[in-house]
Amino acid sequence: MEETVFAQKPIGDSDPWDVAIIGSGPAGLSAAIYTTRGAASTVIFGGEKWGGQLMLTTQVDNFPGFPKGIMGPELMENMKNQAIRFGGEFRPQNVTKVEAGPGGFFKLVVEEKEVLAKSVIIATGAETMWLGVDGEKELIGKGVSSCAPCDAPFFKDKKVLVVGGGDSAMEEALVLSKYATSVSIIHRKSEFKASKAMQKRVLDNKKINVVWDTQVIEIVGDQKFEKAKVKNIKTNQESEMVADGIFVAIGHKPSTEIFKGFVDLDEKGYVVKKDQGSSITAIPGIFVSGDVHDYHYKQAITAAGYGCQAGMDVLEFLSNSNLD
Repeated sequence: MEETVFAQKPIGDSDPWDVAIIGSGPAGLSAAIYTTRGAASTVIFGGEKWGGQLMLTTQVDNFPGFPKGIMGPELMENMKNQAIRFGGEFRPQNVTKVEAGPGGFFKLVVEEKEVLAKSVIIATGAETMWLGVDGEKELIGKGVSSCAPCDAPFFKDKKVLVVGGGDSAMEEALVLSKYATSVSIIHRKSEFKASKAMQKRVLDNKKINVVWDTQVIEIVGDQKFEKAKVKNIKTNQESEMVADGIFVAIGHKPSTEIFKGFVDLDEKGYVVKKDQGSSITAIPGIFVSGDVHDYHYKQAITAAGYGCQAGMDVLEFLSNSNLD
């Protein structure tokens, strides 16, 4: 049977789209599936590097519906094609500015051109803060990770390292301790900045040990991670730590630079929602979805759920608005 494609009426850049979605990770693409199926004309600005964090992963085993797992880039390609199938227009372009436009619409600046929209879903995500040392970038997804809930089962009965000293690093180490034989936390200071409760849980765990006053200066491996070169910042002594994997947990940076001064951001730069039970922001017609507001879960499935929420909220907004 030939696949049905749900085409929408073409929209010129001088005409307003019902919905403009900025971002193309699980949140943005899930939102697009809902808005397009709701008969709202939808343009998705995926960015030059589209797909979000899953484009940097290999096997994904914790996304429902794939009992044998699926590669991260393949999952995102499937989501994109599903949104396109229902009539979404996908553009691998970067939005550089969002502001109030004429007629109650919103104006998006895209490669020096202006696009109008009746509503906007912010789904730009949050980027992992990596160490920036030699060898790291090449081995992401090959033993170098930033998500223990995603990858911990791959390290069953193995030795792993965690870099960081905040609550995120504590959580990563605790999750990994359920699978790995040993977990070493590498921290550049002599004390953690994590909450006292989280510190106690870590320090009381017999599988977890801490390497204080130490920073990673290089990540080494041929086809996969093999070891980390580290340096004690007090003695300047260098050494090597051999392990099966390393988890970087020094934080995330929300991709909200283009929204500064337009939407409310918290002290960490995440978009603030007007109501925690919805995707609505303080600006009517502006919605938010995914890791760009969620700094707790940061999972593909929760991002997709937030995308569903935003898509449904937008459809309700459009049905109640007087925008032509």
